[in-house]
Amino acid sequence: MNGSQAAPGPDRTTSWPQAIAAATRRLEAAGVHSPRVDAELLAAHVSGSTRARLLIADDPAAAQLERFDALVERRCAREPLQHLTGSAAFRYGELAVGPGVFVPRPETELLVDWALEHLPKGGTVIDACSGSGAVAHALATERPDATVWAVEIDPDAFEWLESNLDGTGATPVNADAIASGTLAELDGLVDLVTANPPYVPFEIEVAPEVSFDPSGAVYAAEAGLAVIQPLAVRASRWLRPGGWYGFEHDDTHRRAAPEILRVSGFTEVEDHDDLAGRPRFATGRLGLLP
Repeated sequence: MNGSQAAPGPDRTTSWPQAIAAATRRLEAAGVHSPRVDAELLAAHVSGSTRARLLIADDPAAAQLERFDALVERRCAREPLQHLTGSAAFRYGELAVGPGVFVPRPETELLVDWALEHLPKGGTVIDACSGSGAVAHALATERPDATVWAVEIDPDAFEWLESNLDGTGATPVNADAIASGTLAELDGLVDLVTANPPYVPFEIEVAPEVSFDPSGAVYAAEAGLAVIQPLAVRASRWLRPGGWYGFEHDDTHRRAAPEILRVSGFTEVEDHDDLAGRPRFATGRLGLLP
């Protein structure tokens, strides 16, 4: 062997656990809330494997590492994980999401829990401001006996909604939920109304990921109540006497949200906290006729 010839270098093969560990450090430095989980989910997405199998999966090819690195870089810029993978887990399903639609949050599953408890057998539901259709999808698939309508005004979000509700039996409606003519044929006949309307006041500071959500699905004027107030009135007209309405709100609305329900004709009004103890959603029952 020629003495001037360089010796072979070390094996630079990178395993998935090594790539995930390096990505976790980058994501943590970028302020991502769950860096390890996000790194594992991105690796699973690129590899086509599962998080559990990544420990024993074959080493990634160079092209896979390059794609993984690019996705990690975008996540470091706080682009939502769900935009990068193209899906969001919600209860027992996976929803298609991406630019143009609000990414459903796990906390909204609490509203679904409440709704399922108050939905009568064979009942009719309207999910207003439905976005990706997360709540409507859950109600339709977990309670196939129910008739579910999902109302969304934004045309971009509505495309995601239609796709996600395909095959569930739920009916998507591209309309303004607070307009008096929307599903007017159901006035007085609905058993349950749910909503996750835009409610964040413009002056509230939010996580960087929220900037990737459509602003119209996040923010509202009048201290975040511009949609909540008229929607309570619209819900009261959809509902039969004794029907239930539940909607999410900002944590600054602990007093305002229940009061809006009361002045709109609802009784048995209650405000509910999320798992972190923050005010999350308000519920009420439309007053029974005398």
